[in-house]
Amino acid sequence: MSNGAAIRIERLCKRFGEHVVLDDVSFDIPRGRTTVILGPSGTGKSVLLKHIVGLIEPESGHVWVGDVDMAHASERQKQAVRRRFGMLFQDGALFDSLTAGENVAFPLKFHTNLDEDGRRARATAALARVELPDAYDRPTASLSGGQRKRVGLARAIVLEPEVILFDEPNSGLDPLTSDTIDALIVRMKAELGITFVVITHDIVSAVRIADVIGMLHGGHLVAFGSVDAVLRSREDIVRRFFARNITLPDPT
Repeated sequence: MSNGAAIRIERLCKRFGEHVVLDDVSFDIPRGRTTVILGPSGTGKSVLLKHIVGLIEPESGHVWVGDVDMAHASERQKQAVRRRFGMLFQDGALFDSLTAGENVAFPLKFHTNLDEDGRRARATAALARVELPDAYDRPTASLSGGQRKRVGLARAIVLEPEVILFDEPNSGLDPLTSDTIDALIVRMKAELGITFVVITHDIVSAVRIADVIGMLHGGHLVAFGSVDAVLRSREDIVRRFFARNITLPDPT
């Protein structure tokens, strides 16, 4: 695999019964940058994410993470690769029975040798990175939607992963809170140098946070490249999709 790619998708095909979800999809996710995959609902974005972490096996094709093909790897190999990933789920996937800090520290119990004080210190540092420096002892049930997303992001970065996967990070948030989460994602990528992969249907957010954009439609990858290149695409379906929410530059 190219040194510039963190993940390589090669000719990936997936169907459920007669419904083709991914049809011969190929692209590289560059290391240390933010790649946003977007498209209308039901176009295979979440299915693609599940292939990356090895939760779904394709009909054909490959998903390379380093030297491991997640499409055909053993469960042991998949588990080893998953430890290199962080994940931010739509709803944060937090335990309301734990405090915010205990949620962040939770994976440290299983993947490090840190004692309780060490876990608390690292979790507190992760919360500070997402602008919640005093939230360790806050009840999770008391957090707003935006704060839950921040705690989820702190948990995603606490093990210092190589790649963080975001599943609809702005889902359910008001526009101002969405802007705050977008700004946080941009800053985190710049500070940490981690590869971010974001699945979303939010066009404005995608343009704001992405280095690279891919668009899925009807199971096909209809656009992939820099933000400017995609916005200047001549493809009718691409231009109609983006023009609903933003003013497009003239096509190249």
